Amino acid sequence: MSNYLYILWIPLLPLATFVVLGLFGRKYFAKSAGIISTASLLTSTILSFVAAKQYFFVDGKVNGIYQKIIALKYTWLQFSPNVSIDMGVIVDPISVMMLIVVTSVSLMVHVFSLGYMKGEERFATYYAFLSLFTFSMLGLILSVNIFQVYMFWELVGASSFLLIGYYFNKPSAVAASKKAFIVTRFADLGFLIGIMIMGFYGGTLDIGLLIQKLTSVQSPEFLSMTSASFLGASMLTWGLTLIFMGGAGKSAMFPLHIWLPDAMEGPTPVSALIHAATMVVAGVYLVARLFPIFSMDEAALTIVTYVGAFSALLAAIIACTQTDIKRVLAYSTMSQIGYMMFALGISKNGGEAGLGYMASMFHLFTHAFFKSLLFLGAGAVIHMVHSNEMKDMGGLRKLMPITHAAFLIACLAIAGIPPFAGFFSKEEILTAAFHENKLIFGVALFTAALTSFYMFRLYFNIFWSKEAPAKAHSASHDHAHNAGHDDAHDHGEGTWTMKLPLIILAACAVGVGFIPFSQFITSDGAALETHIDMIFSIAPVSLSIIAILLSASFYKNQNTKSDKAVALFGGFYRAAYKKFYVDELYLFITKKIVFPLIGQPIAWADRNIVDGFVLLLANTTAKISTAIKGLQSGKVQNYALYFFGGVIALSVLFIYIWK
Repeated sequence: MSNYLYILWIPLLPLATFVVLGLFGRKYFAKSAGIISTASLLTSTILSFVAAKQYFFVDGKVNGIYQKIIALKYTWLQFSPNVSIDMGVIVDPISVMMLIVVTSVSLMVHVFSLGYMKGEERFATYYAFLSLFTFSMLGLILSVNIFQVYMFWELVGASSFLLIGYYFNKPSAVAASKKAFIVTRFADLGFLIGIMIMGFYGGTLDIGLLIQKLTSVQSPEFLSMTSASFLGASMLTWGLTLIFMGGAGKSAMFPLHIWLPDAMEGPTPVSALIHAATMVVAGVYLVARLFPIFSMDEAALTIVTYVGAFSALLAAIIACTQTDIKRVLAYSTMSQIGYMMFALGISKNGGEAGLGYMASMFHLFTHAFFKSLLFLGAGAVIHMVHSNEMKDMGGLRKLMPITHAAFLIACLAIAGIPPFAGFFSKEEILTAAFHENKLIFGVALFTAALTSFYMFRLYFNIFWSKEAPAKAHSASHDHAHNAGHDDAHDHGEGTWTMKLPLIILAACAVGVGFIPFSQFITSDGAALETHIDMIFSIAPVSLSIIAILLSASFYKNQNTKSDKAVALFGGFYRAAYKKFYVDELYLFITKKIVFPLIGQPIAWADRNIVDGFVLLLANTTAKISTAIKGLQSGKVQNYALYFFGGVIALSVLFIYIWK
């Protein structure tokens, strides 16, 4: 077996970059911070591919099954002979896959940001925050202990808070960062309680041992968790549901999704990194990491299934009504994460029954590339027109040919049109749903059609619809005039650092679907034979094409068809545009229930009881001190008299009690 210790350098290099840029960036590396951070992450990316090659093609498979390899493990805190917090590095199919996803997408974001964020006053700080986030995410996916996962989980939340609120002088960005932080903290509380339940009954926090103990129906730990119950549900169900609650918060699942659209206030490259390929899939990764245990509890899997399916459908409906292009992509992300979640929910552990697991991981992989491409393409458009609103766009295909081509490829991929990457992974999810749950299949099929509609609504509104706005022409002309002859061919799309990631990600959005994914990543580590059923694919592909054509008739050219459709749906459209008033409901509960009925009484108790008790102690101590200060005469004979008087008093008391 090869030595995998070099994998440690994959997260440590971004950490080192964060420390250097955080301490010295603004003073010494104000202009070179981007190059330093990008070079560091390029090294991590190369090491990730080396690790993937070594694991998948050299020594990861034993007797036809990919093994879990613990490259490093040491005990950090020992609570009991059986319960400890270990720190270490795990190498298995999903951790290696996630290494590729996180480092690759993060590298593209780093390169794109060289042009997009050029000239920012806090340029070095931005790259320091990017490095911290990348380190946190890499640490999370390599963790061997569930509490180690939680530590990096919280660090991911903290670093995302810094990135979302990067423009701290904008009130909306500050509010968005606080909203994301607070909402995910509520979810993470559930995660922590779930960890405590699993650790208490499972007798360990080590992920491998926990899976081993809780997947054997004869083990004392499994019998203990399934026999103990609370409110009619077993402790196994409670533990897994609370852990899923943490995942649902990070992955923006209903009803903990409200932070995601507002998080678009951060720089657009940040959205591509956090809200397309890394942070939002952390919840999916968490469920996949503990999937053998989830597969032992039907109730927990049912919750995962229906929360995922409902989130996918809800987000798709809302996305059809939004006018801010980043919010459309945010709800699209929520919808696609829902796809991954319900695919896990309808799966079993092993063999053909594990198709949903494989399909979920496959879609996570393909989605990372085409969704980050969509966000970076949106960033290029925003950079051109200086607006997020569709009404300020249109006709940009001639001014932005590279962005236009890349964005179109990404839209075709997410719509599930062959031969683009999204087709292969989405078809596997639909196949799994068809065989396991017809209701979920129907929801998934309808959601897929909606996805095609709203994504091409976005595409046509940006690149077709009408003539390019005047300010786009002006921006393109000014850029070419100021940049010189060589850059005059950029057509306002920015420098090569902004265009190169689009080209690379577009190639990935076409090519990664042809990877024989089921040969590498399955629920039990054994290769799974899959194939595309062209007859089965007729229905979903046809629905997607019909949705695209419908979108083209509405938005390709200026007309009143979309206005008539809006009028037709009336109140339902307005409700969808207002995101079905979920945010308003949260505000009502917070302001009318939580604050007056819980917050104010607690504040009163804090001021009057807690603070009052402390003040009482202080005042009592002060009064006693005042009363006895006269005894401090400074005369030794007086102190000796007090001493002997005390001795006599104690002696008398002792004799009385003894008697």
